Amino acid sequence: MDIHNRPIQERIDWLFEIAQRYTAEFTSPDTYLARKRYLAIHPTDIIALKCMDGRINIPVATNTPPGIIQPFRNLGGMFNLGWPHLNEVLSHHVNDIVHTGRQILVLITYHFSKGDPHRGCAGFNYDTEAAIAHTHTIKEQVEYVFGQRHSTVYPIVCGFETDEDALILHGNDGGRLNLAELSPDKADSLPHWLASLYPDMPAQMREDLLPLLKGNLERIAQVRQLNRTLDIEHREWMICMGRGFDFLHAPNLALIIGPYSPNLADPIRKAASIILNNMQTGRIPDDGFLLLASAPYMEAGMDRARAEMKARFASEFTAQVIQTEFPALARKMHLRTTVLNWHTRALELTGN
Repeated sequence: MDIHNRPIQERIDWLFEIAQRYTAEFTSPDTYLARKRYLAIHPTDIIALKCMDGRINIPVATNTPPGIIQPFRNLGGMFNLGWPHLNEVLSHHVNDIVHTGRQILVLITYHFSKGDPHRGCAGFNYDTEAAIAHTHTIKEQVEYVFGQRHSTVYPIVCGFETDEDALILHGNDGGRLNLAELSPDKADSLPHWLASLYPDMPAQMREDLLPLLKGNLERIAQVRQLNRTLDIEHREWMICMGRGFDFLHAPNLALIIGPYSPNLADPIRKAASIILNNMQTGRIPDDGFLLLASAPYMEAGMDRARAEMKARFASEFTAQVIQTEFPALARKMHLRTTVLNWHTRALELTGN
């Protein structure tokens, strides 16, 4: 079923069914044990800083089990470690991982389309070189905060080509590896490539990065067998504000905005303009769109109550920006406010 063309209420019902199925799969004994076994074999923690574009789905693009890669999303993959909330969330995460004796790999991503520049990153006005320059700035900030010797936190710049879901690794000395140019039968050459691109990368981290690259080779081969004419176009019909949207594995459903920038109104305006354009060009019905706000919690009680407050603020703030800047679009807005149980990935409605 092409969900993009269904009436808005059917799309919303379908979305929450997808969320429920994801929770059931995430908490199933098989998936739980597979995740534990994966982390026992590949203990490196992996963080991905990426754009709000719903096509940028690193776990799917690398055939990695859900719950392994921790996403941080924002418009265009624009981040600044000087942002107070991002600084605290990232530092808290790194400290938690270090206390378990593990290392952290940070994938700092940008994205583009090789087939059409205007299927690329709207956040950078489709200027891929500007996006790449920004990712290198983020890399320098990560090194400034967490150390340049890379013994514990290792940041790498990573491109994402959305037509084929292909990763492009940027080495420390300017070298690049575009996995779309490497055939699946050349997977044995990947350790050599990693040693060349990242000679100071800890051995365990290299071993833990390899499955992602091999998975990406498999994904690229799979995508090349598909007709992605619709998938690679912007057809988003929902704006997600907050954290906890890992269940959104289908392409071009949502524009996901992380709660990190001090100027949240800017990515909200950009996301709303994309939704409006999708309606005006007929890529989605003009009967409505969904605004979904979410905040994760770890424990019942106070922590869940704090998550409810954060989600409610995110919902009200986002709705207000859209009502002010896009009053006609706001009349087509369907609002849902949720919290996410981090242990089960269950999405729980709190209102609306």
